[in-house]
Amino acid sequence: MYIPKFYKVTDIDEIVEFVQHHSFGTLVTTRKGRPIATHLPLQLVKEEDDYYVTGHMAYGNPQWRTFEQDEEILIMFQGPHSYISSSWYEQENVPTWNYQAVHIYGVAQILDGEELKQDLTKLMEKYEHHRPDTVLWDKLSPSLLETEMKGIVGFKVKVSDIQAAFKMSQNRNDTDYRNIIEQLRNEGNTDSSRMADEMEKKRKER
Repeated sequence: MYIPKFYKVTDIDEIVEFVQHHSFGTLVTTRKGRPIATHLPLQLVKEEDDYYVTGHMAYGNPQWRTFEQDEEILIMFQGPHSYISSSWYEQENVPTWNYQAVHIYGVAQILDGEELKQDLTKLMEKYEHHRPDTVLWDKLSPSLLETEMKGIVGFKVKVSDIQAAFKMSQNRNDTDYRNIIEQLRNEGNTDSSRMADEMEKKRKER
């Protein structure tokens, strides 16, 4: 991923937090020379000194068989994004687009039954813990779980490289920056509001 120096993020804690909050990713591999992709809920976990991306896909999805090639794969995570009008600047310029994105590279391996069970347990806890009628692993019948487990393939990707770009008008002066945030909030759509929130947060961290 091309990342100008203004927008490059290297703080691993910041990247991990981002992935945790934007964990519906896109997994890209190649099959017979053609890129293929699957959109999946994923988890970024640390085991000793290494990071792994874990997840699962349908057994009927042929993409998991590309893991046998033992080649690097690409996983992409995307946060809020928004059009930035140059009419919001003090000086004449061209429009641009603000966004947050993380690319993770690594080699995948298939999870065995127990590893997959543990990963699914953590995934359900993440998304169910705050709900009044939680659906957790231990609450589901063993027969249902056994049947459903046969229909999926779990995997984990040992992370070899992380590239993160948070393009949020860091190159603009304070006046432009504040005006961009204000104009984004006036846009009246979710992505623009979320980008304004992220820009506000980023400026407070300086």
